[in-house]
Amino acid sequence: MQTVLVSCIGKKIPRWFLTHSSKSLQIRPIWSSSIKMAAEEDYTFGPYKIHHTEVFYSTHLSYAMVNLRPLLPGHVLVCPKREVKRFVDLTGDETSDLWLTAQKVGKQLESYHKASSLTLAIQDGPQAGQTVPHVHIHLIPRKSGDFEKNDEIYDAMDEKEKELKQKLDLDKERKDRTLDEMSQEADEYRKLFV
Repeated sequence: MQTVLVSCIGKKIPRWFLTHSSKSLQIRPIWSSSIKMAAEEDYTFGPYKIHHTEVFYSTHLSYAMVNLRPLLPGHVLVCPKREVKRFVDLTGDETSDLWLTAQKVGKQLESYHKASSLTLAIQDGPQAGQTVPHVHIHLIPRKSGDFEKNDEIYDAMDEKEKELKQKLDLDKERKDRTLDEMSQEADEYRKLFV
């Protein structure tokens, strides 16, 4: 069996993946995000390298990755590929793609985790609690009763960001998830976008 990649013109048209043998020809779409994932590219998140196995969805301008310290199951980050410190510095295309990516990822993770709602949050700048100087949307599937008071999630986010900053600044003992744990989670999420 032989595989051939044929590209089509236009943003809304998928690239086509042709598989054929002597008996049959199959054509199925593979979206750009799937092709990029196959390339095993690593990503940057501020000054940090993100291993490609932690990323489960990607477009030409954005990517979604599992979280080192999730607050709840399914807590992921959606980031622009270009390193941009503040939301106001994103281009119009980057802003649109970032939110469309968050919408698509959120829909899938809400269903996967049998949640009933989503929290989407951006901490834009150090005084807003941002510890990694790279725009990112926290996307958190929510269920009834996951926090006693709904807005406690924001306090929890601030606390996790402070813990992360201390770890980064002081190199204290980590309670982070391993690359293997995060890669396994990303593998599960990747299946949602096939």
